[in-house]
Amino acid sequence: MTTRSREPAAGFGWLTRGISVGFRHPKPLFGGAAFLMVAALLPSLITLPVQLHAISAGTPLSPAVLGWITVGSMLLGLLLVPLYAGYLQMIDAAERGLPARALDIFKPYRQGEALRLIGYGLAMVLVYIAMFGIIIAAIGGGIASWYMQALTAQANHLPPALPHGFGVAMALFLALGLLMMGFYAISLGQVSLRQRSVFGAIGDGVIGALKNALPLLVFALIATVAWIVVIIAFVLAVILLALLGKLVGIWLMLVLIVPLYIALFLLMFTVMFGVMYYLWRDVCGEDIVPGMPPPLAA
Repeated sequence: MTTRSREPAAGFGWLTRGISVGFRHPKPLFGGAAFLMVAALLPSLITLPVQLHAISAGTPLSPAVLGWITVGSMLLGLLLVPLYAGYLQMIDAAERGLPARALDIFKPYRQGEALRLIGYGLAMVLVYIAMFGIIIAAIGGGIASWYMQALTAQANHLPPALPHGFGVAMALFLALGLLMMGFYAISLGQVSLRQRSVFGAIGDGVIGALKNALPLLVFALIATVAWIVVIIAFVLAVILLALLGKLVGIWLMLVLIVPLYIALFLLMFTVMFGVMYYLWRDVCGEDIVPGMPPPLAA
């Protein structure tokens, strides 16, 4: 499967098209995002009571319990991977002028594709663990031991001093996160929209992310600025609603803020998957959108 290199400015295009796709197809995409948001919150219904009990009892969770919670949430998260694939398929159908409905995110389960996609999700978890393990091994075990000490010291609110090499580790983790962002979008697109095998999709994701490191960096920088602007606007809106609530009543503030939070989350889901779709389509999709800059030779 051919992967293409894009110009650095392509990162800006991924973001703008990812934002606009939800407004071009609002009914299926925002409806699907609502189903996806509810499904993504379900694992927290299991872990949240445990955490609230620990807070009310005044005793921090032990590292072992935190580990089990993390593993359990990760396993439950694997069940969401077919829904992610279904959402990408829904975006693809809408963009190609085919019928698209919010419930289409459940198509992989209805069509018997769920096990392959869950297997892909499990393979991705192993890849993430391996990559983080390589970085930690390369800089020594100081980061891992510091993290365990920080968890233990939560009750005293006295985290240990940062270990040697912490800055280098953070730089490596940021670089890894940048590549993994493109790697995940491309590989999920391949396994969802091109029916690639799990290992074939992962290989395409690795090659595609490495070829497009510069566009990914541009996207990350622009997305960070855009997110800061959104957060500032959201905070100002909350402050305005709080002042309105003081004048009219606290109930009005709650009635207005809750829909605002929900709208923000729905927009986040729609933009995130829209960006993933266009990133995949630029790098591995067979069609070239009119007006799109031609792929670079690589």
